[in-house]
Amino acid sequence: MESRIKELAKYRMERAREMLSASEDNLKADQVRTSLNRSYYAVFHAMRAVNCLEGFDSSKHSGVISFFTKNFLKEERLDRSLSQIIKDTSFLREKADYDDFYVASRAEAERQLKNAQVFVEKVSRYLEERPQEENGKSVI
Repeated sequence: MESRIKELAKYRMERAREMLSASEDNLKADQVRTSLNRSYYAVFHAMRAVNCLEGFDSSKHSGVISFFTKNFLKEERLDRSLSQIIKDTSFLREKADYDDFYVASRAEAERQLKNAQVFVEKVSRYLEERPQEENGKSVI
């Protein structure tokens, strides 16, 4: 069971990195709104990777974000500054996806891509350095 969960976390981090790559490609193709979307999904998949190690998943984005924030940021297992990246990428993704008249700027997309890269890197480092035991329970 543990190895399957570890593999799921690894798969989700691969998806996060795919989204980063797609965001970069979209930016190069001047597809700014799509780049914002992909940056958000890089962050989202990284959160899901960590959450699954705690036995949690949700079909709702708000559930994924809430669990991650409560269990990793508020508990200071990861840097609380990641909260702002989640808020910013989520807000801009929603505007880009649902606001018909939103004009996304290249500068915004570049900034969100950099933020998503930071987020994925910090989560990746956390997963690599994660202790084998936390709070007396065995973890991956």
